[in-house]
Order: sequence, then structure tokens, then C-alpha cells
Amino acid sequence: MKYNIAVLPGDGIGPEIIKEAVKILERTGEISGNTFDFRYGQVGASAIESHNDPYPEETHRICLESDSVLFGAIGDPRYDNDPGAKVRPEQGLLAMRKKLGLYANIRPVKVFDSLIERSPLKKEIIEGVDFVVIRELTGGIYFGEPRGRTEDGEKAFDTCMYSREEIKRMLDLAYKTAAQRRKKLTVVDKANVLSSSRLWREIAREEAKKHPEIETDYMFVDNAAMQIILAPGNFDVVVTENMFGDILTDEASVITGSLGLMPSASVGDTTSLFEPIHGSYPQAAGKNIANPLGTILSASLMLDYLGLKAEAERIEAAVRKSLEAGVVTRDLDNKSGYGTSDIGDFIKSNL
Repeated sequence: MKYNIAVLPGDGIGPEIIKEAVKILERTGEISGNTFDFRYGQVGASAIESHNDPYPEETHRICLESDSVLFGAIGDPRYDNDPGAKVRPEQGLLAMRKKLGLYANIRPVKVFDSLIERSPLKKEIIEGVDFVVIRELTGGIYFGEPRGRTEDGEKAFDTCMYSREEIKRMLDLAYKTAAQRRKKLTVVDKANVLSSSRLWREIAREEAKKHPEIETDYMFVDNAAMQIILAPGNFDVVVTENMFGDILTDEASVITGSLGLMPSASVGDTTSLFEPIHGSYPQAAGKNIANPLGTILSASLMLDYLGLKAEAERIEAAVRKSLEAGVVTRDLDNKSGYGTSDIGDFIKSNL
């Protein structure tokens, strides 16, 4: 079968890690008899340079015409260090989420046995950890209006706003995901302080009554941040709003031993997008030292979403083999002599 894949390498190490994931997908297609037609688009700083737009219309069209999107990374220090820049690479990511209707981000948090000693947490705490965080992506304080600064420049303000529809569709996805796993859902909010969180809690309680087979509990975000460190094995599926999810998923990624290992999926109304959760790491760009495993595992997640479960499992097994064999980049072993392309070659040969 033929699949059209939009490929958005982006900034920093994005092109290097995407190259390895494409290499793996091409080999997977050869083995399984499927064909992947890769269509490349610009996003982020490179798109600003060529189009003065971090998410050009041409890139959006490529995404809409594809079965899924494989995305690398976004961000450039030239813009980070310029507070007055009116156009920024990160605006491309927000625009892409909004235009594609990518309202939910799904991040699996899974500890590989071969890397358990790399976790900052004790083995007895981290062993067997396997949960999923579902984060709302297109609402909340990142998108709410009004926002800005007062005329004298002495005050700034942002608005956190959610509608019943936005919250309900997140809970629908969360309950569907929990039903396929260990049937436990944790709703994270700050309902003791925020009105928007009280609406989340109210709707969550209504939806919980419709799913008696799922164990539903509720947790304030500050407590959730502590419990992810104290007892991460107690979580199965976590659902939360945009900003809380942004912070908690970065925290959760660290306990697995490496930020470079975590894939993610952003799903919604149209084409779904798959990406590693790490940033563009511009200091490593072009040096062949970036860890491509998060991107390769994102490609695996993409295949699973497309219904190619056996192919997805094949990639994950090959990644596991590379970890067990010590064929990893320096972020996982500072004595490693393997580069980005070496990791891709090893996984390709072990599919």
C-alpha cells in the first residue's frame, strides 16, 4: 500500500534526525511491501528565511495532502536572543497545530530496561514505568485572548480560556486510550485556584459517570508533578490542559533517562503529526552527534497510527536491540563513538 508522508525537518538537528527516520521507513517499506512517498516542506527558521513565514501555505498544503506528518525540531538561537523579533520559528509550530486542528498531543513515557540506570530516580521507583500523557494543544493560556502589555510597558497579561467542546473531546480521547491500556485515568488540573480548571473538573466528573469501567481520579498539577517523581508507576493515562501538559511531559521525559528517546503524536481533525519531544539542539547541528532514537520511535508511532502495527513493532524491537548492544550516541554513553548516522544504519540492518 502507498502512503504519502509530509516530512518537515525544521531547524537545528532536525534535518539529521529526520534523515535517519526516513532511512528506517524506507527499509521498513521494502520489507513489508509498502511504499512511502516523502514530500518535504519547510517550517521554522528556514521557512522564515525563504518565505518570511514560519509555516508557509505551501507547507500547509503538503501536510493536508498527506496521510501523516513526520516533524523534526524547531527553534533557532538567532531568534531566542532577539526579544524584539516579530516573527519567530516557534510561531510556525503553533500555526501548524492550529491550522491542522491538532488538538491533542500524546506522549508515551516508557522506561527501557537497558537504560534504567541512567534515570535520576532509583531503580525500584522507575522499573516498569509505562504511562501516557495526553495534553490539550490548541487552547488555554498559549492561545487565549486578550494578551499583551499595558501601554506603559509595566504590566503584561495572558488569558487562559477553555470551552466545553475543547475539554470534552480531550476526555473522549483519554477514555478511549485508557480503555486500551490498564483502565486508569488521572485528570490533572488546578481546580482549587483556576476557573478554567474547575470547568475541566466539572466536565471530567460528568464523563466519568459514562465510563464506570475506567478508574478515574483527580489530581492538582503541583501534586502530579511530585507524584511523577515519587511514584511514576502509579500512572496509566494522564489528561490535562496545554500549559500543565507542556511542563509535566518535559518532567516525565527526564525520568526515562534521556530526552532524546521520547516520541510523540499530535492528533486532531485532519492529518496527524509525529515528532520527538526534544528541541532543535542547535549546538549539535551538523556534527553527527544528535540522538535520532526519539525521531525513529516517532516514525514507529506513526506506522502504528496508520494501522501498520507489525511494522511499528519491528522498528521498536530494532531500537531496543541498539540500546542493549550499546550502539547509542554520547547523550546515552559519554564514551560512545557512534554518531547519528551510525545509529540509523544499525537499526536499519536489524529490522
